[in-house]
Amino acid sequence: MDSGAIRRRFALGLAVLTASGLLAVAAPGEAQAAASASCPGRKVRTLPFSTGTVLVYKRGGYVCAVTVTKKPGVKRKMSVSVQARGSRPVVDEGRFAYHAGPVMVHAGRRCVWLKGRVGQGSVSSGWILC
Repeated sequence: MDSGAIRRRFALGLAVLTASGLLAVAAPGEAQAAASASCPGRKVRTLPFSTGTVLVYKRGGYVCAVTVTKKPGVKRKMSVSVQARGSRPVVDEGRFAYHAGPVMVHAGRRCVWLKGRVGQGSVSSGWILC
């Protein structure tokens, strides 16, 4: 194989990688929104409801949550709330197109109460992760 053929193959490979990277950045979607809004730690709960999902993560004594809409791209009222027992809730609310949050609290070994809302749909966990 001559050096011209090697350069052409290299250029083609580079073009394919660049195009696929641009498509991944430009493509909206729930998976992209969830990935960009992820919390540290491991996922310990998924709280689905009619218009979205609350994703709950835990790392050390910290609990983190994100509300993700089922229909990304359209701004609507969303919120996510995490409250450790004995403390005030930490809330993120507003008009978002993809997700509300993340919000994080230090719970230690205390129970937490999570709430999420997208439009008219909502979920409330009760005391969990005790």
